[in-house]
Amino acid sequence: MEGVNKTVHSEFTLLGLTENPRLKLILFAVFTGVYSLTVIGNIGIIVIIQLTPHLQTPMYFFLSHLSFVDLCYSSDIAPRMLADLLSESKRIFRTSCAIQLFIFFAAGTIEALLLVTMAYDRYVAVCQPLHYMAIMTRKFCVLLLSMVYTGGIIHSMIETGCTFRLHFCHWEIHHFCCDIPPLLKLSCTNTFTNEVVLFIFGGSLTISTLMAVFISYAAIISAVLQMRSTAARLRVFSTCASHFTGVTLYFGPIIFIYLRPSSAYSLDEDKAVTLFYTVVIPMLNPLIYSLRNKDVKEGLRKIIERKFILRGIFPLNL
Repeated sequence: MEGVNKTVHSEFTLLGLTENPRLKLILFAVFTGVYSLTVIGNIGIIVIIQLTPHLQTPMYFFLSHLSFVDLCYSSDIAPRMLADLLSESKRIFRTSCAIQLFIFFAAGTIEALLLVTMAYDRYVAVCQPLHYMAIMTRKFCVLLLSMVYTGGIIHSMIETGCTFRLHFCHWEIHHFCCDIPPLLKLSCTNTFTNEVVLFIFGGSLTISTLMAVFISYAAIISAVLQMRSTAARLRVFSTCASHFTGVTLYFGPIIFIYLRPSSAYSLDEDKAVTLFYTVVIPMLNPLIYSLRNKDVKEGLRKIIERKFILRGIFPLNL
């Protein structure tokens, strides 16, 4: 009978954000706008960096990959969530759920490691400016990036594999996406090992990355305070403030969701927090890294001017 049940129940049902029809329409309109801004903003960052010669530096190399990961992160969750807001059937195949969870965790881990890599890049730029180009070579940046992607994929494979080895007795996921905490609640077997794996891997990753970021910024602040030029201090703080804001917004919800005992899980609270860091933050990152960044804004201005000049809309003397 157990074998029959496993064959029949090859699908989960995502219960989504709400059952209120009117609220569904409001949420659909709001998050369609959010997702559209996410796609436009992150693709815009990537295009600007690729087309602007003076942005071909390690900092913007990593920033372009952060935008790519944010795009993958949001696209893994938002389209399905938006479709479910308008659909009566919210079924998702077990395989599709596993793929969504794998991409979800891979993108999340890669983003965390990228934020650490960007903090290291800023540390070298501020604390060892004379050796910056010798240290942050193209080859070294590609090596760092390869390690980041490899680490994210391996971590996600472990978490996804452990989760889908469980036997499930229930098939209604009280969430809008396939995430580990709500999936563990569906299991009819002991999930202690899964919780330990999640806490150890997720906890060690979060703590180590946060420590690396804070150590880098402690060294940066120390170096900045020794600068004699006020303008130089403000320039460094302006550059680093964007990155530190991104780190704070990203790691806060991660700690809230994954570094708690299972008895403390509240699915309604977790929906809101997960929604924030999977859908809202990928929209905010392009704004955080571009609005305060003169180089990115200058690159966008030159691209627009070049395009319109070539079309003959603006005269060349503009």
